[in-house]
Amino acid sequence: MHRARVILQASNKIGNSERFASWLLNKPQAAAMTVQANRLKSSTAAEPFLNGSSSAYVETMYNAWLTDPNSVHASWDAFFRNATNGAQPGVAYTPPPNLAPYSKNEVPLTSLVPASGGMPSIAAGSPINEKIIDDHLAVQAIIRSYQARGHLAADVDPLGIKSANLPELGMRAPRSELIMRKYFNFDEADMDRVFKLPSTTFIGEKEKALPLREILNRLEEAYCNNIGIEFMFINSLEQCNWIRQRMEPPNVTKMSPDQKRLILARLTRSTGFENFLAKKWSSEKRFGLEGCEILIPAMKQVIDTSTRLGVESIIMGMPHRGRLNVLANVCRKPLHQLFTQFAGLEAEDDGSGDVKYHLGTYIERLNRVTNKNIRLAVCANPSHLEAVDPVVQGKTRAEQFYRGDNEGKKVMSILLHGDAAFAGQGVVFETMHLSDLPAYTTHGTVHIVVNNQIGFTTDPRHSRSSAYCTDVARVVNAPIFHVNGDSPEAVMHVCNVAAEWRATFHKDVVIDIVSYRRNGHNEVDEPMFTQPLMYQKIRKTKPVLEIYADRLIAEGVVTAEEVKDVKDKYEKICEDAYNQAKQETHIKYKDWLDSPWSGFFEGKDPLKMSPTGVVEETLVHIGKRFSSPPPNAAEFEIHKGLLRILKARMEMVENRTVDWALAEAMAFGSLLKEGIHVRLSGEDVERGTFSHRHHVLHHQKVDKATYCPLAHLYPDQAPYTVCNSSLSEYGVLGFEVGYSVTNPNALVLWEAQFGDFNNVAQCIIDQFISSGQAKWVRQSGIVLLQPHGMEGMGPEHSSARLERFLQMSADDPDYMPPESPDYEVRQLHDCNWVVANCSNPASLFHILRRQIALPFRKPLILMTPKSLLRHPECKSSFDDMRDGTAFKRLIPEEGPAADNAANVRKVAFCSGRVYYDLLKQRRDRGLEKDIAVVRLEQISPFPYDLIKAEIAKYPNAQLVWSQEEHKNMGAWSYVEPRFRTLLQNQKQIRPQSRSQSVGWLSQLLGRADGPQTEQPQTETVPRTISYNGRATAASPATGSKAAHTKELRNLLDEFCVL
Repeated sequence: MHRARVILQASNKIGNSERFASWLLNKPQAAAMTVQANRLKSSTAAEPFLNGSSSAYVETMYNAWLTDPNSVHASWDAFFRNATNGAQPGVAYTPPPNLAPYSKNEVPLTSLVPASGGMPSIAAGSPINEKIIDDHLAVQAIIRSYQARGHLAADVDPLGIKSANLPELGMRAPRSELIMRKYFNFDEADMDRVFKLPSTTFIGEKEKALPLREILNRLEEAYCNNIGIEFMFINSLEQCNWIRQRMEPPNVTKMSPDQKRLILARLTRSTGFENFLAKKWSSEKRFGLEGCEILIPAMKQVIDTSTRLGVESIIMGMPHRGRLNVLANVCRKPLHQLFTQFAGLEAEDDGSGDVKYHLGTYIERLNRVTNKNIRLAVCANPSHLEAVDPVVQGKTRAEQFYRGDNEGKKVMSILLHGDAAFAGQGVVFETMHLSDLPAYTTHGTVHIVVNNQIGFTTDPRHSRSSAYCTDVARVVNAPIFHVNGDSPEAVMHVCNVAAEWRATFHKDVVIDIVSYRRNGHNEVDEPMFTQPLMYQKIRKTKPVLEIYADRLIAEGVVTAEEVKDVKDKYEKICEDAYNQAKQETHIKYKDWLDSPWSGFFEGKDPLKMSPTGVVEETLVHIGKRFSSPPPNAAEFEIHKGLLRILKARMEMVENRTVDWALAEAMAFGSLLKEGIHVRLSGEDVERGTFSHRHHVLHHQKVDKATYCPLAHLYPDQAPYTVCNSSLSEYGVLGFEVGYSVTNPNALVLWEAQFGDFNNVAQCIIDQFISSGQAKWVRQSGIVLLQPHGMEGMGPEHSSARLERFLQMSADDPDYMPPESPDYEVRQLHDCNWVVANCSNPASLFHILRRQIALPFRKPLILMTPKSLLRHPECKSSFDDMRDGTAFKRLIPEEGPAADNAANVRKVAFCSGRVYYDLLKQRRDRGLEKDIAVVRLEQISPFPYDLIKAEIAKYPNAQLVWSQEEHKNMGAWSYVEPRFRTLLQNQKQIRPQSRSQSVGWLSQLLGRADGPQTEQPQTETVPRTISYNGRATAASPATGSKAAHTKELRNLLDEFCVL
């Protein structure tokens, strides 16, 4: 109607001051309007028949009508009736209906005015005044206003302290004033008038028109009661109507007596659990759910509805508040295992463990409501409240992938949030933006916000700029349901609708349970320090269990005895579990594993590694496929530059050599052949930041026409996924971590655009990757590819911060493990992750394949090159990759210096790209026989056994560590104490100087005190290692090309000093 009014006002036929209704009353009423042309069509023009030649005919028809109205045509009957009733000229005439089809953008003018109850319609030819049309428009505006803004006046705060974000109206403005003050021009006499309902509302159910009073009452009930809905921003009419249909009809939230009893029973368990913990461990931090006990029935309702709709597995992530209750009453974790966590017992298995309110679990059980089996997993989470969000999404996506659940009908995720964290943590936004990306979507997540209306001690007015804590969800068109936590039936209805929404549209949805926190941030915190007024109100507020129990007793659904009986039964269950927990002597970390790998560890030698070499036939096949255009190359037009790259790759394959990109492709391809799924994710990984990879070829003239050679190597290969991510590190790396813990038989890689960008994802690296196994007994084989190298590109595109990863490595610098045949695997088994800086393609090939060849899983932090991607010397032969070969943790000197080890004067240990700088400098200065260069391909765990052998090979050489990074960065701070530990047992024996063999007095007098002997004397001196590299600095690299060149020259000059 608004659009029609605007169009008609713009027409030349209507004056700017003339109102729409007035114009309508003075024009032929069967006209049709054209939106684009702004013209009107009519079969007559202002009654042209009223002229002299037709007056006799009209008079004859009028006399006949007076005698018998049925004797004339119906159109004349209508005209004479209207004229007799005093209709003005131009109004009395009612033209016949236009049977011709309307053209595009035309609608019949009469359809703009709905029929009004008790009043004649336009079609009947009655005169219509301006008020009728304006009143109908006002009613439609009122309905839309309720739908769009009703949540502002909804009664969703159990404390009654929350105001809508409209300060000019005061704290609690009357609903009618708040919602309808711009449109409501009716008085009491109009309240019983009947108005036609528009198609965009379902308050009438099957009724097409309702009295105004009933319309307002139903709108109040739907939008301003205990549920406030934000959905009108969604740009899909179908989805908006779907929500209206489930929220607007009368009594839509009504529950049966059996449903009410189920809610009461679940609420009793939720409340009883917290009360039991408070009674037994009153001074323990447990981050209880008091104030929002309705969360447990809400989660179970979402699970029940989702299970009924076909979901078989649900992955959940949540902060610490309420976690123990969720584990106990949603997952049904055995209570004695929970209570044992309070006992302070020692662990039976390895690991450092975590506090009880960070732990996860995995449960398979029968859903008694739907009588279907359901798998529930709660992911372990650190205190970084929302850090688990992308991890859950990655794990969910992986489960969907391995099940072939391409639409998310079998596996789904539920994420719980606190109000302050949901609004304040940027990873929420990053995770939300993954929700509809093809390679990252989980086909809809149910978000449940436990809205305590406070963050630790910070008032919402100081912790967010938005009206609601949930406004971030608007960016992905997710409907938001605000619901009063003290209204259990409203909460259950919202949970049903949310689960059905997710199953129908496979999009995110948010349930904002507005509640409160009865205690402080934890059970020993005093909230009155900072929120005295709020907590005075909370102290006077009855728990939701009492409110709901009293209501059901009053309704006659249950009796007081039944309520007490349910409470007593659950308390007995808790007491029995408490007594059982007293019998435990140890806690078991494995009881809290959230991602079990069934059958992976069984029957394996934990220290036996499979070979990583590959038969040459496989290398050639993969190399040729990777170097070839699509099979339908005649139709698939490839960029000419790519054709040159493919040709160069084919030449390398024919010459039995590989560069970095080809070695990576062969590692991936050989794993795919063995049935190992490979997933490579990150910013621009399909092409590669440095345009070296090109795993996806694009048709130059057809949009979305692509070809991925690695996905078409063998007919029975595993699937290969390579996907450009959103411009996110925190969210995407978290996603890939979740993906990696789901299936051990997959190689999951995340590549940073530049290595230093990993610091944006530092939380995931610190809390999940480096320490995840120690805290939560959860292994991950994720690979982090970190472009790294000091190449004059400035502070932000040089260093991947190798030193930080090495600092978090858990091996002891003062302990050298005893040598054994399985030394390498044992080191890998005992470490928390592997840090490597490979210098050639063969090392990359083997270390990637080793991730799968190991009988366990460890994260791999891999510094990757930039300039070496095209360096003419950075190539490897098939001979270094074929069967029988393996990853070399250390690559010894292989030049002339190795053949003349006794005369070598310096041994330089290095890692990564700097090797090629040292090699060139040594060659240019003719020092190939004097200096040996040894490469550490794997820095951590530190290869003591191989380094020991290299040091022993060069007994007379000075030892030096060469690196391109600054002294306070790179690997120096990690390798120096480990070299020192190694060298303490590798002492050099040399002749003792004469000044040391005679006494001080003899030296002073120039003679010996006693008889002289010529027997030689020796001393034992520990060998040391010195540093060769850039000086310390605050910035990772200089921004000056000249300064960079000078630093490199100094490094190389020092390297050549003998």
